[in-house]
Amino acid sequence: MVRGFAILLLLQLLGEVLSSSLALPVPGNVLGMGLLLLALNFKLVRPEWVEEAVNLLLSNLALFFVPAGVGVMVYFDLLAAEWLPIVVATFLSTFVVMAVTGWVALWLERRGGRVENE
Repeated sequence: MVRGFAILLLLQLLGEVLSSSLALPVPGNVLGMGLLLLALNFKLVRPEWVEEAVNLLLSNLALFFVPAGVGVMVYFDLLAAEWLPIVVATFLSTFVVMAVTGWVALWLERRGGRVENE
């Protein structure tokens, strides 16, 4: 598990370094996930090396939302003043994401790829 966390943290660090040094508008942790994807795809990292660490993080995923939820309380006045645009944007974006996901799944099925439910 230590190796898995070391790999994940190293890739996140590389993503942060890339993001800040190249002044990219993408967060470093997102670049780190992309680097992990590339490392797994090119067989630089074996899935079993990170599997235990990833499963531990995913099993405790709800805990990572606590700081964000507490941080929202700082902007309670803004949320109270602008609740209608926020609710409308939330509903519209949810339906747009569902529609685009459905269209992409249909497109992939028609291309001959299989979409599997897990």
